[in-house]
Amino acid sequence: MSEDNAILIERRDAVGILTINRPKTLNALNIPTLLELESALTELESDASIRVIVVTGAGERAFVAGGDIADLDSRQGLPHYQEFAEIIHRVFRRFEDCDKPTIAAVNGWALGGGTELILATDIRIVSDKARLGVPEITLGLFPGAGGSQRLIRQIPLCRAKELMFTGDQITATEAVALGLCNRVVPAGELMQEVMTTATKIAAKSPLVLKLLKRNLRSGQEMPLGAALSHEQAMISLVLDARDAHEGCQAFLQKRSPDFKGI
Repeated sequence: MSEDNAILIERRDAVGILTINRPKTLNALNIPTLLELESALTELESDASIRVIVVTGAGERAFVAGGDIADLDSRQGLPHYQEFAEIIHRVFRRFEDCDKPTIAAVNGWALGGGTELILATDIRIVSDKARLGVPEITLGLFPGAGGSQRLIRQIPLCRAKELMFTGDQITATEAVALGLCNRVVPAGELMQEVMTTATKIAAKSPLVLKLLKRNLRSGQEMPLGAALSHEQAMISLVLDARDAHEGCQAFLQKRSPDFKGI
């Protein structure tokens, strides 16, 4: 596969799949790849027919093995490095802020930037061959693409510190036990499991999913009282939507709902 197309886009009904396509470098991230990933995400996010977005890596060895170390090493001086830092932060934040549910299909190694990308997605399903970690400390670095901050918010603080201080890798099973990922499946069943989950979510109201995601993002940064008030306002918007009435009517009529996103 050519690296001229660093990101592949596939549409399967209401599910869009982004594949990071640099298998010769174990799908390592550099600036051109990040910019192409951002563009592809924008394309799927703006496509009304796509309701769920999946991100995965090409080949059987890696999801994303991290940043492109040769590229990082070539960056001398703060302004030169800051270019990379600003872009990778922006792209990962775009995944985090995406109004459509995102799923990471972790098919292999997810190290450094790979784990940091996973941390910005909503659901993480991992192959039993996957290994995760933030080994930047072994290179004289630390997780700088959002990982140092997202990790301490998503798993116990002492475990997050241990992973960052040692640079140790963990298995897929350990990642699930930590709450870093949702579940582990045999490698040959990964995309089938991901598509089953994505299709189930895609059948729900895209409007309600968008408002729910916004409610969760905002609420987690608020004190409980403010978050509950925010939730009350958001559910009021949902109850005014046609999809809410379609869901209720479908339940009463004992049929499947046909959500339109309005």
